[in-house]
Amino acid sequence: MKQPLGVILAGGQATRMGGGDKGLLPLGQGTILSHVIARLNPQVAGLALNANGDPARFAHLGLPVVSDSVAGFAGPLSGVLAGLDWAATQGADHIVTAAADTPFFPCDLVAQLLRAAETTKSGLALARTPDGRHPTFGLWPVGLRDDLHAALNDGLRKVVLWTDRHGGATAHFPDDAAFFNVNTPEDLRIAEGML
Repeated sequence: MKQPLGVILAGGQATRMGGGDKGLLPLGQGTILSHVIARLNPQVAGLALNANGDPARFAHLGLPVVSDSVAGFAGPLSGVLAGLDWAATQGADHIVTAAADTPFFPCDLVAQLLRAAETTKSGLALARTPDGRHPTFGLWPVGLRDDLHAALNDGLRKVVLWTDRHGGATAHFPDDAAFFNVNTPEDLRIAEGML
């Protein structure tokens, strides 16, 4: 399997943070998003950002910005679909997604997802820690994008309902803290301490 493309999911509404783009909040010497980019970029063949609204606010990142094709904030699966549609135009077979608010995910995320996906026919895999699955961290085959589009149009919103339907594999990671995500101002203070 060739190296997948990466898609950072930043299409949420950040309601617990008061709205806006959580990823652009300062963290250490950069932003939450700059930490995510620095972690994912070396692991993938190319990178895009899934975000809605005016893409110009991310122009300084120099990344393609792909917006949801399903209206009304349909959740992470809509971002996955946008990423798969973009990847199809790039001739890619798979994408790996990472959440824009999770700056400490493992540096071997992609390698572990690829290894897990070898155990399933679908080529689909999600990250898991002892606390449970992390459905915004996954390996997604471009070949399933039509199926995903149909599922979203039918009203499906839960990631694991769709991945389980396709026999998605699980990549196990031992450290729950690696997938710590910044949802509140308090979480941002904790993330500063984790740096």
